[in-house]
Amino acid sequence: MEHTLNEKLAIIQTELKANKSRYNSFGKYNFRSAEDILESIKPFLLRLGVTVTVNERYLSDAVIESKAIITDGLQKIKATSIVCVDLEQKGMAMPQRFGSASSYGKKYALGNLFLIDDTQDADATNKHDKEDKPKLHKDTPNYKKVVDAITEKGYSIDDIKTKYILDKQIQAELEQLNSRK
Repeated sequence: MEHTLNEKLAIIQTELKANKSRYNSFGKYNFRSAEDILESIKPFLLRLGVTVTVNERYLSDAVIESKAIITDGLQKIKATSIVCVDLEQKGMAMPQRFGSASSYGKKYALGNLFLIDDTQDADATNKHDKEDKPKLHKDTPNYKKVVDAITEKGYSIDDIKTKYILDKQIQAELEQLNSRK
C-alpha cells in the first residue's frame, strides 16, 4: 500500500535522528547544523520516494526567508523560517554574515518541517544565572580567551556575559576592544 505524503512525512518525523556533530568551543556545547539534518534525511529519500529541498529568498536587504519542502512529485509540504542578517556583527565579513544567517534559516526551516526539537541544546537550557558563572579576572588564561573571542572571532560583550560575570572595569575594557574591530 502506497503511503500519502503526510504519512511519509510522519514516518520521517518519528524515525529521524539528526546528530549534533558540531561543537561550539566557546559555549562548550554540541549542536546540529542544516548539513547534519540533510545528511540524516538521505536514507529516507529513496525508501519513501520523496525529495527534500531548501529554497531561500531575500525579503529585504537583511531578511532571509528559508523554505524547506518535501515532495513526492505530486504534493508538497512546506515549512518556513525567517531570519535577519546582523549587519553590525563584528569580526565577520559581509558574506560571512549572510552565510551565517542563511545556515541558521535553513536549519530552522528543516527543523520545523521534520519536528526537530532543539530544547535540549545548550542555548535553550542555559540558565544564564550569575551563580553558575565564574567571575572573569584580568591576566588569566580565561581573560586571554575572551579577548581572542572578541578580537578574532567576533563575539559580543553579551556573548561573554552568558559565560562570565564581568565587573564594570573589565566590561569597559572589553567594550573598548569590541569597538575597535
